[in-house]
Amino acid sequence: MRSLWQDLRYGARTLARTPGVTAVAVLSLALGIGANTALFSVVDAVLLKKLPVKEPERLVLFKSLSSQSFSPGGYSGNSDLDAAGRTVRSSFPYQTYERMRGQSSSTVSDVFAFGSVTLNVNVGGEAEFASGQAASGNYYAALGVRPYAGRLLTDEDDRPSAAPVAVLSHRYWQKRFGSDAGVVGRQINLNGVPFTVVGVSPPGFNGTMQIGASPDVTIPVAWEPQVGGERSRLAAGSWWLRVMGRLKDDATPEQARDEMAAVFRQSVVEHRAAKLAQATTDAQRASFRPLAPEEIPSLDSDSGAQGEMETRENYQKPLYILLGVVGVVLLIACANVANLLLARAASRQREIAVRLALGARRRRLIRQLLTESVLLSAAGGALGVLLAFWIKDGLLSVGVWGGRFMGALEPQLDLRVLAFTAGLSILTGILFGLAPAWRATKVDLTPALKDNSKSSSAFGRSWLSKSLVVAQVALSMLLLVGAGLFLRTLVNLKRVEMGFNAQNLLLFNVEPGLIGYKDEKLAALYRDLSARLESLPGVRSVTFSRTTLLSHSSSSRDFFLPEAAKAPPGPDGTPAATGEVYIHQVRENFLEAMEIPLLAGRTLSERDDARAPKVAVVNQTFARKFFGGENPVGRRITFNPQKPDEVEIVGLARDAKYTTVRAETPPTAYLPWQQELRSLSGAVFELRTAGDPAASIAAARRAVQEVDARFPLNSVKTQVEQAEESLAMERLFAKLLSLFGLLAQVLAGIGLYGVLAWSVARRTHEIGIRMALGADRGDVLRMVLRQGMTLALVGVALGLAGAFALTRLAEGVLYGVSPTDPLTFAGVALLLTTVALLSAYVPARRATKVEPMEALRYE
Repeated sequence: MRSLWQDLRYGARTLARTPGVTAVAVLSLALGIGANTALFSVVDAVLLKKLPVKEPERLVLFKSLSSQSFSPGGYSGNSDLDAAGRTVRSSFPYQTYERMRGQSSSTVSDVFAFGSVTLNVNVGGEAEFASGQAASGNYYAALGVRPYAGRLLTDEDDRPSAAPVAVLSHRYWQKRFGSDAGVVGRQINLNGVPFTVVGVSPPGFNGTMQIGASPDVTIPVAWEPQVGGERSRLAAGSWWLRVMGRLKDDATPEQARDEMAAVFRQSVVEHRAAKLAQATTDAQRASFRPLAPEEIPSLDSDSGAQGEMETRENYQKPLYILLGVVGVVLLIACANVANLLLARAASRQREIAVRLALGARRRRLIRQLLTESVLLSAAGGALGVLLAFWIKDGLLSVGVWGGRFMGALEPQLDLRVLAFTAGLSILTGILFGLAPAWRATKVDLTPALKDNSKSSSAFGRSWLSKSLVVAQVALSMLLLVGAGLFLRTLVNLKRVEMGFNAQNLLLFNVEPGLIGYKDEKLAALYRDLSARLESLPGVRSVTFSRTTLLSHSSSSRDFFLPEAAKAPPGPDGTPAATGEVYIHQVRENFLEAMEIPLLAGRTLSERDDARAPKVAVVNQTFARKFFGGENPVGRRITFNPQKPDEVEIVGLARDAKYTTVRAETPPTAYLPWQQELRSLSGAVFELRTAGDPAASIAAARRAVQEVDARFPLNSVKTQVEQAEESLAMERLFAKLLSLFGLLAQVLAGIGLYGVLAWSVARRTHEIGIRMALGADRGDVLRMVLRQGMTLALVGVALGLAGAFALTRLAEGVLYGVSPTDPLTFAGVALLLTTVALLSAYVPARRATKVEPMEALRYE
């Protein structure tokens, strides 16, 4: 310990003697370590942390596997394909949950369920939307979660005859109720139904649903029909509940899956039989026909230690890519510092030789030099932690790049993250310090002890230092090529023709169906809201739709052409659908307000109400795909094969982007809202304004409140902001790769400059001799430039080869640009070569100013 303390003191004094070199090294490492620390805190929060519950490793999450032909009615949630091509779904009907919980199990002690619900929370006449969750009565007990205030849900609460109670999340309790402890026992209205608040969940527990999605209010599953109304998914047999269990001692997720499999498959068969008995049309009977044995889904399971894994997988790839990028930046910083230490070691050869001659062991000197490098990395790590606070906040402030829940994440620089930083600092200290220390102590004592050691050009000619510079340039090339490709992708996406005018549009969402509006009362409400909003100053037109454009949301239906609907039935008893069409349920002036040109026929009108014949306006893609590009006006389609001529196509509209800017425009049909009223329990209003749409937000909010004070406005934004959100991931990658690529380029430039500057300083005597023998300043300039540019060009060549191989992996996320785009490769190569030339020119210019007589007296 005493010798370690001596090493630390001596190392600190040594570093203090060269403050410039030390500052550059510490700052280089701080940037690399800080970026890695910040990103690791996000990765830790999203992908690594386990649920803050009792023994999270004993939780199991159930999923279903089925053939792609199996389509559960009323499925709510995302699905994916496994390696065998089977569809993986994470939701189940309530009836399946009941059967699984009622199963006598030797592997699972508790089975519990939870699912999302949309809530209009009204407290004291002030209404707002909140993210809700319906959970089984044993949800909190099975997780081992204790209340922060009051109590949590119990099995007694999860009965239709029980009093309606709710639990608030800690975050929502702080935000909406100002941490008022008196909220327990108070009554709040959820979708017009009074509930009593019985407790507050503990801080840090954000539920088990999605990353960053802390349900604001949790109610019992049994009360979902009361808040869901006509949209209730409990009695309808919808697949909407996530199901988890707690494993008994020594049980595994696979054992739990095998034990529950038979119960699950039987519940699917019973569910289909019940739905078939309720069917009233041939189409419904075909949808719920009995399944062949191979079509019945099978049960799957996974560890539930991190909660519902579905959304974690969405974030996994981009986060790991970014972690790899900042890791490359750290490698470049380490290479830079290693070169600085090699340069310092070259200048300390005489000191090291003296210590070796006096009996110091080589191992002891290596330990001393490693202590100095670890001190450097520790200082860089400490400064990096401070930078990480700023970088972390910057990562989370770039909008919804990781989904709409990303902003709710709270990555912390806690002990786990600080331990990662400490380990990373020590590792980098050893990584960049070991090679210079080994090389510095490999000294030939006799020449090193002579007084001409300064003339040695060993450092300038060191293959290790040159290799480090080449590696820096190559890695910088990789990052800059990636940045260039993503920048071109972003530019290409911004240039995409969206098919409508996104300027001067204000969007907001209302959900009147949550508080009981339906049928003619709902229709009258939409008319009243539209009239009030149209009367506002600066508002040119008002329309509404079920789903707004470029919102990542979509709705589609199978449709039939009359000839297909009249064809003989297929094996399942119904005609095959002609195809799938994406639908927009819209107000009659939607095309005009959004400025989507009408190419043929007529647009929708107020006369297209529930009593009028059904009509639709289709887009160019629909006409091209299903009518061979012919004018579809006057043709008929149907969504119900029992009514083959039900819908007349009355208009043809220009193609407009539907879900995202990147996605191809799908076949689309615009349907009049009065004929689709049952689908419009909620709607997005689009206000076309004369000026800045944001200036109309307050007036629009007042107008809606005047119609019904129970209406909160949700998702208030402009259409431009909505379009920008669809490009959030591309913008993130373009910005971060550009930032880190430029940082890497600066570090590589500094590294090249350092190598050449030290080389010139060590070769002063040699340069003087050359000039005394007749070499002019141009010869010296070319000699030094040739040395620097050779290193840079080798690095550029290696970087081009690496980029050519690796950028092909990003082909799926690029748009309008090849992963081996020659323009991008050439531009980045030219940029790096120019920077290298500038970095080499300064020391080369300095070399030309060497005076021969002074250089000959240098030694």
